[in-house]
Amino acid sequence: MTNDDGHRRHPAGDPRDLTSGPIWRKLLRLAGPMIFGIGAVMSVQVVDTFFVGQLGTDPLAALSFSFPVALTLASVSIGLSAGAASLVSRAIGRGDRDRTRQLASDSLLLTLAVVLVLTTAGLLTLEAVLGLLGASGEILDMAMRYSRIWYLSLPFLIVTMVCNAMTRAGGDAFWPSTIMVSSALLNVIATPILVFGIGVIPSLGIEGAALATLMARVISSLMALYLVIGRDRLVVLAWRDLRRFTRSARRVLGIGIPAAVGNASNPLGMAIATAVIAVLGSETVAGFGVATRLEAFAILPMLALSASIGPVVGQNWGSARADRVALAMKTAFGFCAGWALVLALFFWAFGQPIAALFSAEASVTEQAARYLWIVPISLWGYGIAIIAAGAFNALGKPLIALGYSLTRTAVFYVPLVWIASRLDGATTVYGAIAVANALAGILVAIDSLYRVRKLARA
Repeated sequence: MTNDDGHRRHPAGDPRDLTSGPIWRKLLRLAGPMIFGIGAVMSVQVVDTFFVGQLGTDPLAALSFSFPVALTLASVSIGLSAGAASLVSRAIGRGDRDRTRQLASDSLLLTLAVVLVLTTAGLLTLEAVLGLLGASGEILDMAMRYSRIWYLSLPFLIVTMVCNAMTRAGGDAFWPSTIMVSSALLNVIATPILVFGIGVIPSLGIEGAALATLMARVISSLMALYLVIGRDRLVVLAWRDLRRFTRSARRVLGIGIPAAVGNASNPLGMAIATAVIAVLGSETVAGFGVATRLEAFAILPMLALSASIGPVVGQNWGSARADRVALAMKTAFGFCAGWALVLALFFWAFGQPIAALFSAEASVTEQAARYLWIVPISLWGYGIAIIAAGAFNALGKPLIALGYSLTRTAVFYVPLVWIASRLDGATTVYGAIAVANALAGILVAIDSLYRVRKLARA
């Protein structure tokens, strides 16, 4: 259904309306497609790890050094997405269609400006950053060859994520997830072809994995732009007013910058752990990289909830339904506890053989399996932290959301990993990560629910 200017609205009973009906069903309807979408994206990391691992330990270690850098910069796209989605979802909840279109258009324009700066700065500082993480010699050279191409794909990644976030803010998770799955399938198909070569296509090694990612992201960005410009007409490609754009940009960045910092805190913590573990040898770094990639794939339902909580919270808060906001958060927290238990049981039973699929060297497999035996039981705490952060970004309280992210990383993860590294080897570091997850989850759950009740009374 559309209004006179073609902008879509949500009529009574429209499933994209998130302000009525059972909360668990709304979360499931949004998170279900997102599980497949995020799962497809995460599978790309697993596939890259698998095929690059066949090239040897050094290429796998190079990919492990590149992974925290890639995640840190990808967090910028998550931050911009959070800012745009927060403003758009609340405008939809208030029924303000003109304001919705204005904010969406300005958000995309801001995205294009930011991504050009980030890509340029990243390419100029790449060698120094990888060196700080502990990469050197041939491993550093391979990590740079991979990361240079990855940086070229960054603009397409960020545009896709911001467009998809705005589409989800309107209650549509199906098509953004379809785009993510399609992009991932293309990436998975292209990776072994470009890494090992076939027919007239030469073997490109680790650079082939990066080129496959670039190709897939170009296509997904075009699909995502069609949704917001062609289908939903959320974005209007016309310059109107510099002052209006500046106001919108400030609002998006006011949420987006803290959200980006918060999302970057996890890969930054991983980067610190990687640097700490690097002194134990390339086999340990490779094993840690395998385990964290598998972990990233395993927690995808919690990541889907963290992406889905924003539209639910934003629309309901815009409609003055604070009771549904609190219920959505409690429901998501409860799911995290159950899923962490499932993960722990799974990796206790199958962690070793799964890790062995990604490396032919027993020492690498042992390190990965050890991480998977210790950390997954604590991942409910990580899930609560990212879901609470997503909820408060949607509420327009980005500093509180940032505080939840930093509680896990800066207050617990980094200090405990540093202390553990001084006391013993990798096993103690993995135990410290598990403790950090659990302590952060307890504190964030208590504080976030208290703050929602307090905001509702204000």
